[in-house]
Amino acid sequence: MHTIKIGNSRVLESRESADGITIRRRRETLDGKHRFTTYERVERPNLAVIKKDSSRELFERTKLANAIRRSVGKFFKSEVEVEEIIDRVEDRLYGLGETEIPSRQIGELVLDELAACNEVAYVRFASVFQKFETLDDFVKILEQRKRSKQS
Repeated sequence: MHTIKIGNSRVLESRESADGITIRRRRETLDGKHRFTTYERVERPNLAVIKKDSSRELFERTKLANAIRRSVGKFFKSEVEVEEIIDRVEDRLYGLGETEIPSRQIGELVLDELAACNEVAYVRFASVFQKFETLDDFVKILEQRKRSKQS
C-alpha cells in the first residue's frame, strides 16, 4: 500500500454528490503513477450529545453509523442506502439549530427515517434503542407501526 500526500497530487475531475454536501475528486500523483479518489465533506460546527446520564460527548457520525449498522443488520440492499439514512439524520440534527441534542432525540430521528424505508430495520433498531426485554415489547411496537400505517 502506498501513502500518497494529497498535496502531491493534482485533481483530474471533481463532482458534487447528489446530496450537495460531498465533493468527489479523482486525483493523480504528480508523477502520474497513481490515481485515487478523495471525498470532501463540508465541516459543520460541533454538536454535543447529551447522554442519559447527563454527560456530554461530541457527536460522531461514525458512532451513529456503527449503531445503525449494528442494529439493522443486512436489511438494506446496499451500503449506500445506510449512508443515505445517516446523511438524512445528520442533516436533520444540524437543521435543529441546537448545539446540544439529547441522545434520545437522535434515536427518534433514526426511527423516523427507518420507519419510512424499512419496517424490519425499524423494529430491530427500536428493540435496541428502547431496550426491549420481552416479546410483549416487540408486539407493542408492531401494533404501533400497524396503527401508524393505517392512519
